[in-house]
Amino acid sequence: MSTEMVRVQLEPSGTVVEVPRGASLSSSLAPHGIEFPCGGVALCGGCRVQVLHGSLPITQQDSLFFSAEELVDGWRLACQAIADGPMVLECEQWHMDILGDASVLSGKGKQGLGIAVDLGTTTIAAQLVDLATGNVLGVETELNPQAPFGSDVMSRIRAALSGADLTTNVRTSIGSIIARLARRREQEVAEVLLVGNSVMHHLFSRLDVEPLSYAPFHSPNLGEQRFSAAQLDWSLPPSCCIRFARCLGGFVGSDILAGIVAVGMPTSKETIALVDLGTNGEIVIGNRDRILYASTAAGPAFEAASIRMGMRASSGAISRVSNSSGEIHATVIGDQDPRGICGSGLVDAVAVGLETGAILPSGRVANGMKRFPVAGPVFLYQADIRELQLAKAAVAAGFRLLLRSLGASAEDLKRIHLAGAFGNYVQAASAISISLLEFSPQRIVPSGNTALRGAKILLLSANQPALPKMEHVALAADADFQDEFVNCMSFPEVQQPA
Repeated sequence: MSTEMVRVQLEPSGTVVEVPRGASLSSSLAPHGIEFPCGGVALCGGCRVQVLHGSLPITQQDSLFFSAEELVDGWRLACQAIADGPMVLECEQWHMDILGDASVLSGKGKQGLGIAVDLGTTTIAAQLVDLATGNVLGVETELNPQAPFGSDVMSRIRAALSGADLTTNVRTSIGSIIARLARRREQEVAEVLLVGNSVMHHLFSRLDVEPLSYAPFHSPNLGEQRFSAAQLDWSLPPSCCIRFARCLGGFVGSDILAGIVAVGMPTSKETIALVDLGTNGEIVIGNRDRILYASTAAGPAFEAASIRMGMRASSGAISRVSNSSGEIHATVIGDQDPRGICGSGLVDAVAVGLETGAILPSGRVANGMKRFPVAGPVFLYQADIRELQLAKAAVAAGFRLLLRSLGASAEDLKRIHLAGAFGNYVQAASAISISLLEFSPQRIVPSGNTALRGAKILLLSANQPALPKMEHVALAADADFQDEFVNCMSFPEVQQPA
């Protein structure tokens, strides 16, 4: 007996999806950019949709998140919605640019084709490479299909430990990407190399994530994982070598290993840093003689997941905020009305608030107000500013302790590479204004998708690159971390104009 399908149209993109009648909308909407930050358990309200045509019953959870007027206007939580009939939904988050890598690399004498894959918590990016020349022959990106289980790695771990299968969907998704890249190619794909954080590494490889769910977050299965095409059910030749690169530590994955290679740290005479600011802020400092790395629990503020009106860097997100003679100007992705604010916009907005005196160095909104207006209907609330303070304090304190462990000072760092989407778009001046980064702007280098670039370098290399001595610094176990964390909580004093 065939399953009756329900037509659901998503606006403003116009995308149409077919959903089995009686099924939850979450699994069908996630591939199209609708986020479920808490894993679809109605704790965060981050999956707001508005019913423009058709109907969705009001659930008990809807009543907790929306006012009576909003409910009448059709606002619902997508994670609680059941497809009972055709509908048109206005979606707050419907398009996201996925960060690729446009760097030009040289071949190292290999033959055939290779595919480099950056398996991110939110997005997947893959590139087909000619191993002889280093030329990129194709690019494919899409959202990570695990998104309905939560936007952060701890939500994914909880889902996996509760029995959810987070392996099959991501293997199938990457398999489809690879099939599209390899289609109509005269040469066969000889190698596939995947990189990702430790949780992605474990979930893809069907390894037990339970050791990553509690301190000290050490797993016995951090090494390189190898697969055959048959094991993954991928349309590749039997001789193809498929590897998921090794992790460095519990929450420092092969994406950071690839990033270290991408910025040239193993061969650098100068001391440089690599920073990837996500839920886990990974910091690496070193040179060709010695490298120290650590992760610090920055929380989801940089990805705006814990911000009341926060959203990913997608259409409708405020991505830039500036101040001109006391007037706030906001740049919105997609040049449309603002729907929310993403991580780079959050940092800008707080920097502007400090500059204008609307936000105090303590983090309090001035004059006893409870929120700070950004643009249109978008506000920053007191709790949002506190979330950013906690995140930036964790990163700044981690930097200080890592430098101290290396016997170096901030002045010794010649370059600070900011990796990932947030690092690519955040304005250095704003990051310095809130003391997220305590360095001169001339030394801060937005470096894009270093994980994907490093994966290509590793793929092209005839031999594994030589790495200097690498040491993990457990920040949480450092007796000085809490003191430094507290010291880094406040924002800098800003001299107000007379």
